[in-house]
Amino acid sequence: MTAPAPGSRATAARAAAPAFPAELTDLVRTHVREVPDFPAPGVLFRDITPLLAAGPAFGAVIGGLADRYRGEVDAVAGLESRGFILAAPLATALGVGMITVRKAGRLPGPVLGVDYALEYGTARMEVRPDTIQVGQRVLILDDVLATGGTGAAAVELIERSGGQVVALAMLLELAEMGGRSKLEGYPVESVLVY
Repeated sequence: MTAPAPGSRATAARAAAPAFPAELTDLVRTHVREVPDFPAPGVLFRDITPLLAAGPAFGAVIGGLADRYRGEVDAVAGLESRGFILAAPLATALGVGMITVRKAGRLPGPVLGVDYALEYGTARMEVRPDTIQVGQRVLILDDVLATGGTGAAAVELIERSGGQVVALAMLLELAEMGGRSKLEGYPVESVLVY
């Protein structure tokens, strides 16, 4: 599948229709624990560890993701670190490879790196470009879409390595953080949006 061009009818149609069934969204919602004032006062943390600990629920989530992307991707790129937890079983279920997009200094070279802005400072993501084939259709997968910085960095890394970003899939999306704005032109599909 080729990613639709920004502003195309395919993009609009895909954005209008839910990417995932309501049952999958409800399953995730019932397995996410809300932790107030973590990691700092005033922050409401959404904890996915109850979902990961519930084998049948976690399996159903991976199955739902596999149903959505089967036949459309050649690889799944997991973002460090919780994205790895989702990407590895999804890649296995799809029968494709997994690409690791890591924080700086954690991959042996050669690597490509991208710096991106944080609220206070910058961070860096890296990938081994030899793990991506030219033209390979890649799904980027992470646990949470917040500000969009890591997702945008991953898109740049995949494309600079010769891959084609088919979509970005997120388990959770914090809409008030505005992360979609950094990913304009790419399909972003979230199982559960807050």
